[in-house]
Amino acid sequence: MKLVLLVGSGAVGKMTVGQALAKKTGLRLFHNHMMIEPVIEVFGTYNGTAVQRLRQVVFEEFLKTELPGLIFTFMWAFDQPEDGAYILSLKEMFAQRGAETYCVELTAPQKIRLERNRTENRLLHKASKRDTAVSERRLLSEDAQYRLISRAGEIPFANYLRLDNSALSPEEAAERICVHFGFEIMEKEKTLDKEEEGIQLC
Repeated sequence: MKLVLLVGSGAVGKMTVGQALAKKTGLRLFHNHMMIEPVIEVFGTYNGTAVQRLRQVVFEEFLKTELPGLIFTFMWAFDQPEDGAYILSLKEMFAQRGAETYCVELTAPQKIRLERNRTENRLLHKASKRDTAVSERRLLSEDAQYRLISRAGEIPFANYLRLDNSALSPEEAAERICVHFGFEIMEKEKTLDKEEEGIQLC
């Protein structure tokens, strides 16, 4: 089993790259807003305790399965010790099941992330971001309030990749992740790639 952590600033593309990576590898995607959006719907506002408890249930139940692995997205504030402690607790939880942890830190300039904040896929899966004026203010506030990019050597994982995905499609970013870590690409995905290559050559 694998645990793949996709971390990075708001609207950097964690969920979208995670979707592409899940398609290529067969790993399951558990993006951050899968718990956030239902909690907001029920409570009318964000409730951190409820989100954390729901996430914990998902992790615990996932570890009882024979599934190949999980992709989890998270906005890691490196100046907040509790965030680092949380990530390390996940690594330990999965290690007890014999799982290897991989960490991908996605980066992109604020200008690009503000553009991505309005993309159709993001708004489709994240109802709380659909008021783009509000979500843009939140993105700017988070950038100003927290340190969302790691310093050299700060992420304590042997399996680590920092990837600037400013000019990459989600599929290209996922491909680079697979190559870097040696992840096996599903046969179906390989076949589709070959078919697309054939179409381009015709």
